[in-house]
Amino acid sequence: MHVVFLEPAFPANQNEFVRGLLAVGAKVTAIGESPTGALPSDMLGRLFHYEQVPSVVDDDAVMRCVRWIHERLPVDRLEATVEAHVMTAARVREACGIPGTSVRTAWLCRDKPAMKDALAKAGVPCAQSTGAVSSDEAHRFADSVGFPLIVKPRSGAGSAGTFKVTSNEELDGALHASGVEHGSSVAIEEFVEGHEAFYDTITIGGRVACDFVTHYYPNVLEAMRTRWISPQFIVTNRIDTAEDYREVRELGGKVIEALAIDTSPTHMEWFFGPKGLRFSEIGCRPPGVGCWDLYCAANEMDVYEEWARAICWGCIEQEPSRRYSAGIITLRPDRDGTIIGYEGVEFVRQEFGESLIDWHLPDPGTPTQSVESGYMANAWMRLRHPDFDELRRMLDAVGQNVQVRAE
Repeated sequence: MHVVFLEPAFPANQNEFVRGLLAVGAKVTAIGESPTGALPSDMLGRLFHYEQVPSVVDDDAVMRCVRWIHERLPVDRLEATVEAHVMTAARVREACGIPGTSVRTAWLCRDKPAMKDALAKAGVPCAQSTGAVSSDEAHRFADSVGFPLIVKPRSGAGSAGTFKVTSNEELDGALHASGVEHGSSVAIEEFVEGHEAFYDTITIGGRVACDFVTHYYPNVLEAMRTRWISPQFIVTNRIDTAEDYREVRELGGKVIEALAIDTSPTHMEWFFGPKGLRFSEIGCRPPGVGCWDLYCAANEMDVYEEWARAICWGCIEQEPSRRYSAGIITLRPDRDGTIIGYEGVEFVRQEFGESLIDWHLPDPGTPTQSVESGYMANAWMRLRHPDFDELRRMLDAVGQNVQVRAE
């Protein structure tokens, strides 16, 4: 099995996917933007071949590279696990006749209005949505649906470039910031009130082989806009025992069928509130910010290896144990500037040392990153515990006691 993997070096956990492929016996060729000297030596020594390209989202450059590789050793799979790389991989895959996620499926998972239209036709409840390339289109949708609304890039990921608007004036400001007056297209959707979480799977032949549910505290948009909050997300170990997750899993199966997802990791954001369950963003790729590391720690399995086994051999061997819940808490500096030190770290080691998975505390002198930079910007800690509610209490205690000081 010869697998070409797109971009092994960035972000840092990309090498885990390569490791998984090698562990299940694949011959791995990697294509990336970094010179060979930037790759970990243990990875480079085990690759069949590495090819550098100026950009892994340049379809033509990646196409030429894959065809050159294919002539020397036929390519069985071409895989990408980063949202921004998925569309290029799909186009090259189809042009070269390599099995995997189709261009249509990749596009539906990138273009938010098209995605929601396909889901609505399949009976999957989701927010009302439209694409807009002008202020008139945006305001017509606002008049029809009402405020509040969410304005975001049509093919963005996470909360980058996302605005919640509650009036025509705020809508105009979001459209201006999004570049609509200069020809950009945006997705505009109904704001869905409720708790936010996500449902992730490894899917083989359109069938869910294993799955996970993770909860946000608080919802992402609030978390990425508010400095004093130490946001968390927690994977639950109650997915098999709590009736609450039955509908999530059933609708997740409908999403996979509606978008024709075959053998792939998936990432599905959902909300539950006064209007019931609503699905939001869908990705035919893994979640970001090291979430699979939490799945590994919570379920005593190597999720990267099982993904690779699914991709290469169409099966998995390890089942999730559901023994633990596991979560991450982001620890933000009290201001922008330079980190000068930490308070409360010893408290965490003493109180929760057995539950600590790992942590990241940048050295004093490190420049801070902005609040919007994400869950693994600046400092963070990851913990696990057999009881979900106890883990939430522990993570809250970490957020209350650990202070990141900056100047």
